[in-house]
Parts: sequence; C-alpha cells; structure tokens
Amino acid sequence: MLVKLLKHTTDPEKTCALAARLCYSGVSIEELSEKLTPSVVKDLLSRIISSGHLSVLEHASFTFAVEGVSRALLAQLTRHRIASFSVQSQRYVKFKGSLEFIVPPEIKKHGDLFSEYCNALDYSKKLYDKMLSRGILAEDARYILPQSASTKIILTMNTRELRHFFSLRCCNRAQWEIRGLACRMLSLAKKAAPLLFAGAGPDCVSDSCREEKPCGTPWKKS
Repeated sequence: MLVKLLKHTTDPEKTCALAARLCYSGVSIEELSEKLTPSVVKDLLSRIISSGHLSVLEHASFTFAVEGVSRALLAQLTRHRIASFSVQSQRYVKFKGSLEFIVPPEIKKHGDLFSEYCNALDYSKKLYDKMLSRGILAEDARYILPQSASTKIILTMNTRELRHFFSLRCCNRAQWEIRGLACRMLSLAKKAAPLLFAGAGPDCVSDSCREEKPCGTPWKKS
C-alpha cells in the first residue's frame, strides 16, 4: 500500500483559526489575519477542538494519493460521503498483463488455502486476458475480476471529515486494510497540520470507546 499526501489548503491551521475568529469579530478579515500569531492560532484551535465546534475545520482540505488497495477497501471508503474520490477505471483501463491482487494476511497463514486463493486469482486473470484478446470490451471483461483486484485512488476530505474518518477507521476493530490506510493518512495529516489533528484517531484516544464490544487493547497505529 502506498499513501501520499499530494496537497492541502495553504496554511490550513491559520485558515481554520481565521474562520473561527471571524464569527465573533467586527474588524476586517485582513486585520484579523494580522493578529493571528502562532500562539493565538494554537490556543484557538485547541479550544475549538475540545469544545466540539468543528464546522470551521471544514475550511481546510487534504488530498491523498493511494495505490495498492483492493476494490473491497474502495467499497468501504466511499461510504464516507463528505469526500471526493477519483478511482482508476476498470471500464476504460485494460489491465492485460499488469493486474495485481491484494492478499489478506490471514489467508497467507494457511498454506493450502493461500495456494487455492492464488490459483483462483490466476484463473480470473487468465480468463480476463482471454476475453480481452477475443475482443470483449474491458467494461464487460472486468466482471470476472474479484474484490481483491488492486486499484488506485485520489481522495480529498476536509479536516472535520478526516477526524471523523480517523475516529472510525483507525479503531482496532476496523477492517485491517482500511485501518492501515487510515493510520497512514493520519500520520501524514499530523505532520502537515499537527494542531488540526491533535487527539485525532479512534474515539478511545480523546474520549472513550463507543464500540458495542470494545477491544480492550490500547490503540497503536499500524
């Protein structure tokens, strides 16, 4: 899995702090901006996050590039609706000779099942290639491809939605692949804007576990 932070809002922390200060000020935005020193920004964002009034965090967005993840992960990812996704198309892109598959670690532990798994993937790939060679359109040939087929994604979320995403998907109880993605994204986001993502992660980091069946294990990033 490859995860890269492509870009984000310029000076995201000051942007969100400025939006917060504007709501309660009668002076110009330019004057407000000049008064926002690093220490003021830090204090203001800390109070905003602890109070839970997170609407101003929507003014800063982050765009990630993701490669080497499965279509099964994609199905989970797109449930987060306050986001933008661009996904490598299986309709227009022909993967003849270049298609990769994701193998769950649990399957690798079982030698006989792992062998059968690989054989099944190999068969689907050969049949896919055969259909393309016979003139079947990629949009039809793709129906033979499994959920483990690798894909590439560019996704954008604002800070508020990212914090929500991290609270759910960094959790120890989240599915292993999307948890790995979320933890990598969190690490990159924290480096870019540590104040905005202070305390971000599963609910147990900043509050208490909200899962029906808590895992009982201290949270650690993947």
